[in-house]
Amino acid sequence: MRQHILVTSCKVIFIGCLVFIIFSCSNTNQNLIDPLSNTQTDSISIWIEKGGTNHISKKKRYSLLAKAYQNANAITIDSLKIKYFSELSLAYYRLNDSLLFRKINTETLRFARKTKDSIRIAEAHWDVASFLRRNGVKDSAYYHFNKAQKIYQSLNDDYSSARILTNIAGVQASIGDYTGSEITIIKAIELFKSLNKYDKLYKCYNLLGIDAGSLKEYSRALEYYNEALFYLRKNEQGNKLLEQSTNNNIAVLYQRQGQHKKAILYLSKVIAYDSIYYKDTKLYAKALNNLGYNKCVLNDTRELPGLFTKALSIFDSIGYLEGQSGATYNLAKYYLQQGDSTTALYNLQRSKSYAKQSSDNNRWLDVLRILPKVSPKKAAQYTQEYVTLSDSLHQQERKIRDKFARIRFETGEVNAENQLINAENELLAKQKQLWTGVAAILLIIGAATFIIINQRTKNRILKFREKQQASNQEIFNLLMAQNQNIEEGKQIEQKRISEELHDGVLGKMLGARMMLIGLNKKVDEEAIAERAKAISILQGVEGEVRSISHELSHAAYQKINNFVLSIQDLLKTIQSSSKIEINFKYAETLDWDALSGDIKINLYRMVQEILQNSVKHSECTVINLDFVADVEFLKITIADNGKGFVIKKGRKGIGMRNIASRIKKVDGTWSIDSIGKGTTVKLVIPLILNKNDNEKS
Repeated sequence: MRQHILVTSCKVIFIGCLVFIIFSCSNTNQNLIDPLSNTQTDSISIWIEKGGTNHISKKKRYSLLAKAYQNANAITIDSLKIKYFSELSLAYYRLNDSLLFRKINTETLRFARKTKDSIRIAEAHWDVASFLRRNGVKDSAYYHFNKAQKIYQSLNDDYSSARILTNIAGVQASIGDYTGSEITIIKAIELFKSLNKYDKLYKCYNLLGIDAGSLKEYSRALEYYNEALFYLRKNEQGNKLLEQSTNNNIAVLYQRQGQHKKAILYLSKVIAYDSIYYKDTKLYAKALNNLGYNKCVLNDTRELPGLFTKALSIFDSIGYLEGQSGATYNLAKYYLQQGDSTTALYNLQRSKSYAKQSSDNNRWLDVLRILPKVSPKKAAQYTQEYVTLSDSLHQQERKIRDKFARIRFETGEVNAENQLINAENELLAKQKQLWTGVAAILLIIGAATFIIINQRTKNRILKFREKQQASNQEIFNLLMAQNQNIEEGKQIEQKRISEELHDGVLGKMLGARMMLIGLNKKVDEEAIAERAKAISILQGVEGEVRSISHELSHAAYQKINNFVLSIQDLLKTIQSSSKIEINFKYAETLDWDALSGDIKINLYRMVQEILQNSVKHSECTVINLDFVADVEFLKITIADNGKGFVIKKGRKGIGMRNIASRIKKVDGTWSIDSIGKGTTVKLVIPLILNKNDNEKS
């Protein structure tokens, strides 16, 4: 029966559309679009636009929006009516008029469903979700955000879907579900990255930093904040003011870790930013309040309580209740530190009042935690209030999280109509089974993941050690080859000298000896002349022997450094393959071959790794390599003129980890500097010579 009605309805709709198209085409010269003229419809847009701004009085805005509503309601074309109702809904949202907003929003949603306009349905859910979130109705806001997100997802509108996911994450974080918030934000990040939306990626990573900080995962939170700043600076229209907001968040992170001096450095940047009081008054007041707190902890009271009172005055002027609660709370802690319990109690009561008004439950609990110490007479009352509030908040958060889980379930693939038919007990039983199954699967996956990761880590360590051993063997073979080449050179030189002595010196001496033997029996003038000639030949032989002796002496005392030659061969190889100019200077007075074997091998590998990094990543044209030695240390400096890189804390690449491991083996230290253009790496290694070499020398 229901199927028959559906088919009949589809036929009626199809015939109606066909008649409308034919009628429209046959009356092209008639204005049958709407009883209102084009001028009137343009006026509606203008009235709505003016009514949504803050430049005119509220009374005038209400008057314009009422006129726009009256005219829009008279439009008979549903698509046009929905458009104006959607704009009116947003205008009343900005006026914070809950009654009119909900009325217009409900009508918009009704018309949109009637015409099956998915985009307008999603926008209506988005508007009401934002309204409910602003008014603290978190579970309903979460429900409508999820509705909107599912529609955008089905329409393949990744940008709108990612924006809604960011809002959902914000609602999750507001009830303390920071893990769930992280998961949602990561989904949004995946979509924004595919769209290159750097401004949105900044906001996402900033939210991840806040979530991680709330979970006390401070190092991860700092990485997220740095990533947020990276995308903010990558954006061509990067907002410098947003950078100061992140600096304030980083300061709060250090504040929570007890690193108050670092927190003060970041807060000083925020306060010193150009015209920040006028550009972002709330941020300025927050920074003042946080700065005062850190100075108070460090017992630096020179600007106190002035920082707190100034921040409180600004918060009061803009009506920011959470800020007023925080400033009065810090004032109370300051006066407690000064021993003025009366003024401290007065400010604690003010902070409690502001926290109640703004629903800042965490601050409310903080105040109740201190009040028993300040007012011992009412300690039991405050303690009971603290326990009651804490239990109430835990129950409330648990209920909201359960509602969130149910909302996610209902807005998923399961049909809402079937959910209404199922009994509540059956639903709860299914959810229990589902979560039990998920927990079991997650446990198995977790155990398997741990085993796999642990095994892979062991394999990587083993492979690394094998590669390191092979590299050390390669260097040792290289040094042995250099020694062999030098020994061969010595043998060639010895052979040459032997030939010189045999062919030159011995021949001349033999000739001179024969002449002298023949002249010994003669005493005439000719014999005397011949003897003088023989003596001259012997003097020549003496000079030639002296020359050969000098050459041998020079070769004996000249230092031929095999280690330096190895480094030079490495540089020649890199120069020939990369076309980079490498300038190498080393201390010629040091016997580099006398260095400890561990130092030579590890130093060679570190230099090789650093040079390879420069060739791969720096885009440099010149590398300067300096080997300097003093009485105690070797000082190695490797500097290139490349583009440099951003030095991040946290996880390092395998190359940098290898350098750190090798420098540790030789009890040295190292540093890397990449400020501005170029990168400079410095190695400092204790000077240790081989004992055998020392004994020989």
